[in-house]
Amino acid sequence: MMSILLLPTVAKMENEEHTQGYERWFLERVQEAMDEPWPGIPHDDVMAEMDAVIAAAEARINAKQA
Repeated sequence: MMSILLLPTVAKMENEEHTQGYERWFLERVQEAMDEPWPGIPHDDVMAEMDAVIAAAEARINAKQA
């Protein structure tokens, strides 16, 4: 099993079994995401799309305030 850094909230868990259960759940979710058959989306593409979404939202807000 690979080592991972735990979030502070996870590190504070009182119950070792609960912590291990969370780690197991988390690693399963990561593996499921990595095993998805479709290709990943490049970071720059995602950021460009989000910049456009944010700009459109800001334009709508500014239009309502004008």
